[in-house]
Amino acid sequence: MGFMDFPFVAQEEGETRDPRRFPGHREVLLYLQDFARKFRIEELISGHHTEPRIAEIPGVDLWPGKQIHSHNYRTPEPFRDQMIIIIGHSWSSADISAEIAAVAKEVHIASRSVPDGTYEKQRGYDNMWLHSMIESSHEDGTVVFRDGSAIVADVILHCTGYKYHFPFLKTHGIVTVNDNHVGPLYKHVFPPVLAPWVSFVGIPWKNLLPSQEEMVEDVNTFYSTLEASGIPKRYTHNLFNHQADYNNWLAAQCQCPGFEEWRNQMYHYTTKNSTVRPKTYRDEWEDDHLIIQSHEDFKKYLK
Repeated sequence: MGFMDFPFVAQEEGETRDPRRFPGHREVLLYLQDFARKFRIEELISGHHTEPRIAEIPGVDLWPGKQIHSHNYRTPEPFRDQMIIIIGHSWSSADISAEIAAVAKEVHIASRSVPDGTYEKQRGYDNMWLHSMIESSHEDGTVVFRDGSAIVADVILHCTGYKYHFPFLKTHGIVTVNDNHVGPLYKHVFPPVLAPWVSFVGIPWKNLLPSQEEMVEDVNTFYSTLEASGIPKRYTHNLFNHQADYNNWLAAQCQCPGFEEWRNQMYHYTTKNSTVRPKTYRDEWEDDHLIIQSHEDFKKYLK
């Protein structure tokens, strides 16, 4: 997951670091801090993972349990022997639910992305279930799911992502944010009316952009495709199935090399194994043949 010009390799100087292929949360934070220090950008960053999205739950104002967002999660210990509901079914939910399941009494994952009526035990766990979304919550502590099941829960943990939030940016309505849909943006980067002077990734002053009319047409075509496919606004910038193609397009615009094929293959291996072996895929893998550079090569590269 490292940047091409700053590979993800645990630094050996000073404190002990985590050298695993899938390191823990602390190592990821340290990597980002190392990167920011090396390129002297600490004071130039305002991250967009600061304004949590919270799921709307009918009756939650009277529900007596505790609610937190994944933004505030640190360790699983506070959830020991409790009944936990996790809202969301993406990467943060997968990681946090696996940690909490080791100490909690039960973990119930509620997701609006699964069909109504879903109620199934998760592979590899004796105390974790996947549900369709929450239907309601009640004063006696009960939470009812759309599949008809109900539990008395202690904690609802929202793994529901973040709101796009640009309090420093005044565009007089040229760029708007609506249900996490930022737009209109050409290729998720440039507001056609303000391009290339305002961008949402990097500073593209060396790029050759189409005319404003061409960019607007491209944006409208893209939005029409999403609408025809029934994709909600909040998934406008979700490129899960097209990430490599989009990244390669960005690289081409900056005259940079795109992804090597082994990176794409490793990504797909990881996705498959996280489903088949959710508890062990971080520690046991079958992708060594995709590694084209050794740890020592990376260390030399860093120097």
